[in-house]
Amino acid sequence: MSHTPGADRGPTVTPTRVVVGLCLAAPFVAMLWVGSYARVDPRFAGIPFFYWYQMAWVVVSTALTMVAYRLWQRDQRARRGGAPK
Repeated sequence: MSHTPGADRGPTVTPTRVVVGLCLAAPFVAMLWVGSYARVDPRFAGIPFFYWYQMAWVVVSTALTMVAYRLWQRDQRARRGGAPK
């Protein structure tokens, strides 16, 4: 049985993976910290802050998830030795 050095190592923490984790964790932290947005003012187009803040995070979360996915793909290609696009 062939043994490749380094194949038994657990997950490797790289700066890219840390950024991926932060991109995925930020929306959860922002939404779970209700005290930061539980207010009426400032209003945006007559909509209380409480509501438009949450709707803004829908868009931000989508962008952060897309960034995390692209970074993860690039990291996986680099680990396999593939050429980055």
